[in-house]
Amino acid sequence: ALHVPNDYYNYGGVSRPAAIELIPDGLYLRHLHFDPEQKADGWRGKFSATVVNLGETPVRARLRLTLAGKTIELDPIDYSPGETTRECEADFPDVKPWSAESPELYFLTAELIDGGSERVIDDLIDRVGFRSIRVDGERLLVNGDPVFLLGFNRHEDHPDFGCALPLEMMRRDLELMRNLNANAVRTSHYPNDERFLDLCDEMGFYVWEENHARGLSLEQMKHPRFREQCHACNEEMLTWHHNHPSIVVWGILNECASDVAEGRDRYAEQLAQIRGLDHSRPLTFASNRWRTDICQDLPDICSWNWYFRWYVDAPVADSVSEEIRWIDAHGAKGKPCIVSEFGAGAIPGYRDPIRRAKWSEERQLEILRENLDCYLNHDRFCGAFIWQFCDVRVDPSWARARPRCINDKGIVDDHRRPKLAYDMVRRMFAEKLGRAGS
Repeated sequence: ALHVPNDYYNYGGVSRPAAIELIPDGLYLRHLHFDPEQKADGWRGKFSATVVNLGETPVRARLRLTLAGKTIELDPIDYSPGETTRECEADFPDVKPWSAESPELYFLTAELIDGGSERVIDDLIDRVGFRSIRVDGERLLVNGDPVFLLGFNRHEDHPDFGCALPLEMMRRDLELMRNLNANAVRTSHYPNDERFLDLCDEMGFYVWEENHARGLSLEQMKHPRFREQCHACNEEMLTWHHNHPSIVVWGILNECASDVAEGRDRYAEQLAQIRGLDHSRPLTFASNRWRTDICQDLPDICSWNWYFRWYVDAPVADSVSEEIRWIDAHGAKGKPCIVSEFGAGAIPGYRDPIRRAKWSEERQLEILRENLDCYLNHDRFCGAFIWQFCDVRVDPSWARARPRCINDKGIVDDHRRPKLAYDMVRRMFAEKLGRAGS
């Protein structure tokens, strides 16, 4: 139901690393969740470890956790067949917080120790950061300070590697975004390779990660597999990516049927599921149902895909004023707002300095500049994500609207060569972040 022809290319095969592990004792740590809480005198860490016994009889073991120089010993218990979850808390008064400006990371180690021999049966090592993220009125706060998410939508796509980008290319993408003075990236429109999220943790990028459901009609959302597949995608995304401090927003259902009652039921159901799995991050979805959306009261952050001057040839500032009046009257009032997509296409190398025709690099620059001038200087927004970072291959069924079967709205082309708008975006991002001259 979710794997349909789309405005990006669906590659086949195993595209991310896979591993098989031998578990001779039948007892292992399935996952370990860490939730930091900011206190007046430092930080408190909450831990939740899931232990699995694959055998048919109980196994006695104790659990040891180590983080930031502190060791926590949990009493030994008999782990029955199946899953067992153990929870604990501890204070960390002297740790440094994680942020995009200062991405401080700490190794968190969990060890399962045999109750008799003191042998380590299994261990699990992850990296975590101490940071808080919350909504305060129309502001988004990280560690209690307001932030503006300034970045790009990015697809996992490259002409040489398809969607199976090697680590070096992932790092190169983030280095280019850093050179552009971005501090955020949206994983449009699916959970990303965990190695990319590791790099975002290391290099200091705020991440909006979202599930795999983009541009689905109500008919597609009523497919008998839709609920099952979305539920599985949400659960896996939140379970395995929970500990990444870079992830500050969970997103769902980009540009789906949020304008009808049955579609609203699907949005409400998935937002409730995610809140049940993780209450530490705000939730959002990107809508393009202009003047018809009926779901703006559901998310914590209201996000909109607006393509003024591209699909809608209207002045940006006037159009945004009208749209804000409408969304505030229909559920968004008092909430933070993000412009989740905006942009214009430019065929690499097509230059038209006189007429500045659509698809020219000059026209892309002009459209982006007008959009950025509005969004970066408007007090109603706490974030703006350009569509998109790089040109990407699309499904052939989109060829009529996508020259070369490529979505050409990238700031760089598919080989990561900068277009004319690159330096302009770099300057405007620098000014927004107070990096004059960067």
